[in-house]
Amino acid sequence: MEYLNKEGYSYRFDPSACASCGGHCCTGESGYIWVKYHEIEAIAAFLERSVEDFATIYLKKVKHRYSLIEREREVEKDFACIFFDDSLKRCSIYPVRPLQCRTFPFWDQFKNNREEVQKECPGIIIE
Repeated sequence: MEYLNKEGYSYRFDPSACASCGGHCCTGESGYIWVKYHEIEAIAAFLERSVEDFATIYLKKVKHRYSLIEREREVEKDFACIFFDDSLKRCSIYPVRPLQCRTFPFWDQFKNNREEVQKECPGIIIE
């Protein structure tokens, strides 16, 4: 089994856990899924939409930044990224997902908080 690690973090990540997780990192409390302009362009192209069309449908502006919108999930009583596919339990734009998503679970907020990252992700390995 190959685990991922990142210098400065006291845990490792087992990416095979994603298959059975159900998208825990894509759902839950409301929050922001930050995207930069080059990511917006890539996602729009992936979806075969213009940047303008994509921005109108899928983005919200938060001060000087942009976030993907979320949708409320009635059964679960929580929120999901607009691109989380509930039936397949995975990201529908995975090849072009934003940096925020690609770097999970190695976020600064979890660097010194192993207990919190373990709650967020079942693929965390602490040795």
